Amino acid sequence: MPIDYSKWKDIEISDDEDDTHPNIDTPSLFRWRHQARVERMGEFEKKKSETKEGLELSQRELAERKKKLKDADDENEKKKLQADIDKLEGQLKDWETKEKELEKQEKLAPWNIDTICREGFSKTTVNKIAEKKKEMTEEERMEQTKVFMDKYKDEIEKFGFYSKWDDSKEYLLAHQHLVCEDTANYLTIWCVNLQMEEKTELMKQVAHQTIVMQYILQLAQTMEVPPIACVSSFFTKIQLCDDKYMEGFNNELNAFIGRITRRAKEKTDKLIAEYEEEERQKRLGPGGLDPQEVFEELPEELKQCFETKDIQMLQDVLMSMEPKEAEIWLKKCTDSGLWVPGANDTPDGDAVEGKEDEGASES
Repeated sequence: MPIDYSKWKDIEISDDEDDTHPNIDTPSLFRWRHQARVERMGEFEKKKSETKEGLELSQRELAERKKKLKDADDENEKKKLQADIDKLEGQLKDWETKEKELEKQEKLAPWNIDTICREGFSKTTVNKIAEKKKEMTEEERMEQTKVFMDKYKDEIEKFGFYSKWDDSKEYLLAHQHLVCEDTANYLTIWCVNLQMEEKTELMKQVAHQTIVMQYILQLAQTMEVPPIACVSSFFTKIQLCDDKYMEGFNNELNAFIGRITRRAKEKTDKLIAEYEEEERQKRLGPGGLDPQEVFEELPEELKQCFETKDIQMLQDVLMSMEPKEAEIWLKKCTDSGLWVPGANDTPDGDAVEGKEDEGASES
């Protein structure tokens, strides 16, 4: 079988293999050649490194903008985010094209003494039986989250009070179990409760730490590594970042605070409505009507009868009405407990004020 020598034809010969003129300082020439080649290789490696960093940065920023677009409520904000996404997608394509060009140049570059003897790759494989991870049900997942929150409640809240980047970084590195989705969920719930208690400034502080945790988790998801591996890199980046990156962080924080404020108001309104409904149910008369609502509907002359508790005035007013109209109002008064037939024959004016003893008439 013939041997193919073509792959060796582009090897760059050694620096000391050329014959030189007797008047030329040969060692200096060899050193100059080697230095020039090393510098060319260094510049090429620098281009590869810059391209890789630019590509990864574009991927992370694109993922962040897409997440913000998904959570955004304001139409103007959505348009701005979509414009950023289109721009980033164009930048990402440019970086990918540049990366392919560099890979092509690297393949076509001639071998030399510095590259031909370099280790191509090193790999050690240990066969291991992979453990099959059991899928948890929604109930099991909620129970696990509850156990985690109950166990680490104090530690999570302590993290929520930190305001300095370095303090937060050191605390998370010392409490690595907190770098997870459950911590972010606890902080979010805590923010809603603080806003409902009208502790707005404290809510904003905890919201800041919530976004810190969410950024770390998002970075880990993008890089496909455990969240704890991204703690140091996140805090280094956030402290050395440019204005645009910090602006993105602050925009995400303000949007989160807005969502927390709306959610807290919704929950507060719901609790107030439930309380008012409970109180209304307590007031309902034997026919299921609310005495306050019925009293507000009464004609002015009937209202005076219940306010003065004058049975004779009530009889006179009802007699002066059309029989059907009088019957309607009398039934409403009876069903709401404003009037209890046979109970001392006195209009129950106190029922309007929310008496606890339904149907009992004041004498």
